[in-house]
Parts: sequence; structure tokens; C-alpha cells
Amino acid sequence: MPQHDPADLTLEQKASLLSGHNFWSTKAIDAAGVPSMVLVDGPHGLRHQDAEADHLGVHSSRPATCFPTAAAVGSSWDPEVAAEVGAAIGREARVAGVTVNLGPGVNIKRSPLCGRNFEYYSEDPLLSGVLGVAHVRGLQEQGVGASVKHFAANNQETDRMRVSADVDERTLREIYFPAFEKVVTEAHPATVMCSYNKVNGVLASQNRWLLTDVLRGEWGFDGVVVSDWGAVADRVAALAAGLDLEMPGTNGISDAEIVAAVRRGELDEAVVDQSVRRVVELSKLAAPATGAVDVDAHHALAKRLAAECAVLLKNDQAALPIAPGAEVAVIGEFAAEARFQGGGSSHVNPTRVDTPLDAIRALGTSVSYARDLDDNAVEIARDAEVTVIFAGLKEIDESEGYDRETIDLPADQVDLIRRVAAVSRRTVVVLSHGGVVSLEGWHDEVDAILDCWLLGQAGGAAIADLLYGVANPSGHLAETIPVRLQDNPSYFNFPGEQGHVRYGEGVLVGYRYYETAEVEVRYPFGHGLSYTSFETGGLSVTATGDDSALVSVTVTNTGPVAGKHVVQTYVATSAGPVRRPTRELRAFTKVALAPGESRTVELELGRRAFAYYDIELSRWVVAPGDYTVQIGENAAVVAAEEQITLVGDVIRRELSLDSPVQDWFSHPIVGPVVIRTLQEGMTAEQAQQAAESPDQMRMVASLPMKQFTHFLAQSGMHLSPDSLADMIELSKS
Repeated sequence: MPQHDPADLTLEQKASLLSGHNFWSTKAIDAAGVPSMVLVDGPHGLRHQDAEADHLGVHSSRPATCFPTAAAVGSSWDPEVAAEVGAAIGREARVAGVTVNLGPGVNIKRSPLCGRNFEYYSEDPLLSGVLGVAHVRGLQEQGVGASVKHFAANNQETDRMRVSADVDERTLREIYFPAFEKVVTEAHPATVMCSYNKVNGVLASQNRWLLTDVLRGEWGFDGVVVSDWGAVADRVAALAAGLDLEMPGTNGISDAEIVAAVRRGELDEAVVDQSVRRVVELSKLAAPATGAVDVDAHHALAKRLAAECAVLLKNDQAALPIAPGAEVAVIGEFAAEARFQGGGSSHVNPTRVDTPLDAIRALGTSVSYARDLDDNAVEIARDAEVTVIFAGLKEIDESEGYDRETIDLPADQVDLIRRVAAVSRRTVVVLSHGGVVSLEGWHDEVDAILDCWLLGQAGGAAIADLLYGVANPSGHLAETIPVRLQDNPSYFNFPGEQGHVRYGEGVLVGYRYYETAEVEVRYPFGHGLSYTSFETGGLSVTATGDDSALVSVTVTNTGPVAGKHVVQTYVATSAGPVRRPTRELRAFTKVALAPGESRTVELELGRRAFAYYDIELSRWVVAPGDYTVQIGENAAVVAAEEQITLVGDVIRRELSLDSPVQDWFSHPIVGPVVIRTLQEGMTAEQAQQAAESPDQMRMVASLPMKQFTHFLAQSGMHLSPDSLADMIELSKS
């Protein structure tokens, strides 16, 4: 049936389209040709519930493929991996008749304690944005809408329904907005989901600056803004702010509130019409369930993708890969009971699960197993050539709804690792967890560490392939592993108090802080080893405009096996009036190379790669000056660098009598005039004193010009009101 113009609907009908019918679906108006839509979780697999519904993963859902979580995909540094996850979820969604899949999550990992970090990609906005774009494109190419979430500054679970994230605008623009901006402007998601929290005192669900001024006005978003489930406190205020669809349904309560507000003249019906048009447009994606999922093919895909995500942190004396005929002791409950996903709304009912132990036994010829110390772990480790210990966090330790209190591994696991390592000839630790865990207390006692994050239902088989060299590790850390939790820049402000969390670290999040403050870390952002070796050379950086450049670099596989290398391009600068981090990731690509193969890659650095957000001008600015383009092995180790000079933006700030003296003297046009005017009015003695006391200017640099003129008058020097007025006008030219 053709859809009618929303103007043909009654006010009550229109209001009914702006909230859910039940937990997972919207209302239909059959007579107007508007179908019901189904919106379900989640970002690493479909959580489609038939009966009892919830958004915390309490009740069961239909079987679906559980792919690697975002924490794992982030460590792949590979947009193709993200795209394949999105596309596969899209295929399963079409089979289930799902209209919108609620993902991906692109929130920044501000603190390693956030209980939901397994659902997010990285501590870096560029990496998060690139992977988010790929996921959305892959998903939506299947005819299913995406819902990028949670907008904005939703970086903790503690008090998430009411806490105010108090963040300065530059930090929002440079750290917490860019991943959303990139997804919106490049991938055009069908929906954007608002977060539960407040942003600078205003609930995200009714924050017009977020949902309308920035999201629609600046980024051009034309899709539907949907609430997180239960995030709406005031339906009328939320609608006026730009929130189109409230989920889940409220049994008509919020619909009646909208109707009443319009009839009282408190809400313009045109606002209702605008949101209805968006919802009706979204409903065009609704389609009946069709086809069937190739479960085996998707499981094989999940295994292949999982192998791309693990990070080889340490590999002393080439402890890995394991020779097929080696005597191997496998220890730890996670070997037999795979830990592969997190808790909460994204929890998937997997179609099947590969356990690492079964997969290791399939590849090895001599494999023994012990669950813990009480099960002869030390004894079998003493007899083995290689001992593989599986450690990490249980699902209950990290989940949606609450944050962690520590990054330490459980004490019994640390004790197990140390006791086993003391007798084992070679000790390998395999980690499974969603958020960063500390390696302290045992790191130096083991030979190799394979960090697997949460690899999804086929992760067990992928781990075995990586341990035995069937697959070559190519993951790199998407977040820093600190030495201590106290070293994290958010430590003193997380998770806040009395309804507020202050983002006091500003833009110095993650590696931006560690590198700038020269804080030692266990493993830096971008770190990752391989079973082969790579060499980077031939760096060339060419300015392609006033605010852009082209980077060319050659990468060679100098080792014995095929592998993949991530080319990480950072930019460092001190140009401009704001403090910049020591370096910031500005481009990257992952390159597959055969042994001995070389490849030259080119990376474009556009305007934003060099820009900072200027809060006075309310726009992005590229400061004129020098910029060092660096190729990093990781965020801490620079393999090659080259400096370029950019013309940048010529900024002529308008002056006033309230502007500080330093702004007057440094102004490109007015500065020389004010200096000349002062010099012309000086006596010889005053000129000599000024020349002999250059530090006096530093003392008055922050004084407003109005007060400065008073000091001048007391010294017998003058800047007349007329000359000041002329200079102010000159600053506007």
C-alpha cells in the first residue's frame, strides 16, 4: 500500500508513530501504508527476542552468530573486518525481518573501568570512526538500518541514567564527537541513538544543541534520532530538541503528552510533522523475514575475522608459534569454557561455540589439560614443553549497567600464572576480557602473551590457529595498557560524584596523555607483534595545499612468513594557541605482505589531520606553522618522521578593550601599529627602560587593554581613545 503524506494523518496518529508499540517494534498505521518496524540489538550479533523482552540480556533470544566484539574489532585496525561483521549481521537481520540493528557503538574508552568497553572500539576517535563507518556501510548494504550509539559522552555505566558528563567544547569536538561525525557524514546511518546521560547538565535525549544544532545543522544528519531504551524523561522536551522516536513503547502515555502539548500551544505541530516524516521514511526499510542464514558459513567467517583481532603482546625467544608435535599443557577454565562476549543488551545466543581446548587438541599431538591448581596444573606444566594458560575476566566481571573497580586479574589467576611459570619451560598466557586488564605481578615471568579480548563464538578455534601458527597475529592495541590504574588520566575524575563527572583531562585521553606527560605504560596504543618482521622506509611527505598533505611510505616484510602490518601515521605540532598532545593518530592502513614483499602506500592527510577546534571562533582551524608527520610502530615509538610547513588559516581576531595585551601585540595587522604608536610616545629614558626590561611585557600580557592604558597613563605614556578605536576597526579588516 502506498504511504500517505504525514499531513493526511490525524494528530493522534502522528503522535503514535513517535514511540514504540512494544519493547522491540513500532506502531503500524495500515490504512496509511506505514508498516511496523523491528529494532533489535546488537553490534556483534543479532539479539532477536520472541517472547519475554529486555535490554539487559536477561531473557533468551533466537540463535545468531556471535562475531568478535568491538573491542576485538578495534584491535584488528582493519575496516574490512568491521565491514564484514556489519554485513553478516545485516544478512541475519534480513532473515529475521529486522528493520534496524542497534549498533555500532563508537563511544571513546575514556577509562579502562567502563563496564561496557567491550562494545566500543578504541580510545582514539579516528580509529573508532573509521571502523564505525565500515560497520555501518556493511550493515546497510544489506537493506537494514544502523543505529550508531550512544550520542554523546556516554563513557561510563555508573549512574548512567542521570549523571552529567561535564565536558568542555574543544574536548567534545576533538575527542568525543569525531567518531559520530565521521559515521554520520560518510556512512549516513539510518538512525542515531541518544545516550542516557546528561551532557553539561542537559539530558542527551532533550539536548537541542546535540540533536539538532550539531547533529543535523552541522553534520547534515537526515535520519531518525532514537532514544536509548528508557532514556526519555520529558517526551515533549525531547521531541522539541530533535528526538524523533522514543523506545520502547509507553502504552500511549507519551503519545498523549505530545497531543496535549500541541493543543495547548506549547509544541508546534510542524515539529511533530517533521519527526513523523523521518519515521515514515525509515519505515521504508521494513521488510518481512526472508531467506535463511548459512550458519556454517557465518561461523567460518567469525573464525576468520577473530584471527585478525588478537594482539601478540609479548613473544620472548620465539615462544610462539607452537610446533605441532610439542608436548603442550593447557591450563585454565577459559580453555574449556570459552569467554567470548560481554553481558547486557548485546548478549547473543550463539549458534555454536568453539572451545580453545578442543581446537588445540585438534591441532596438537600431545595435549594435557588442568582447570587449576587443584587439578594438577603445576605437575602437567612441569612435564610439558609449552604451557598455555588461559586467563581473563568472567562475564559477570564486566557488563552493561555497572563499571569495574579494578583492572587487576583475579588474585587466584595471578597466583596460578606465577606458580605454573616457575616450573614451565615455556609459558604462554592467553587473555580473554572486554576491558583492559593489568599485566603487573606476572608479566615478566612468562614468555608470551596473546591478548584475545572477546573474539566471539569461533574465537576458540581462532586462538588455536594463532598459537600453532596456522594464522599469524596481526592485531594492534586500540587502547593503552597502563602500568597502574592510577596512571590513567581520568583516574581522579571517574566515575564522578553527586551527579556529575568532570572530564578534567580534556583532550589528553589515552595515549594522548601518556605520551604528552611521558608516563611509562606497559604497552602503548598501537603495539602489536607478529611471527614475521617488517621494515618501514622511504617516507615522503608532500604538502598538497595550505592545509593538507600526502604521505608515502614503503613497507617490507623482512621475515619468513606472510603477515599484515599496520601503517600508523601520527601528526605532532606546537602550532596554534592551544596545547596539543605530543602526537595524534591521523591516518592508518593495514597491509598484507608475503615474505620479502615490499609495497608503497599513500595516505592522505586532509585539513582535519592538522586542525584544532577553536572555541573562540567556533570552528576548526589549521594554525600556520610546522607539522611533523610521523610513522609510528605504535604511539610511543616513531620509526620515521618528516616535517612540513603549512600556510594554514590566517586568523585575524577582532580586538576590543577587553582583549588581553598579548592579543593586541601579536595581532598580524594591529600589533605593529600599537608598538609603533607606543614607541613614538616614549621618551628616550622610557625607551631605554623598555629595551632593558623585556620581561615587563610578560607581566602585563594578560591584562585587558583597558587596564593597560591606565598603567600607561601613570607612566606618562598614552594610547588615545581615538587611536584605540581606529586600531579596533583595523582588526576587523
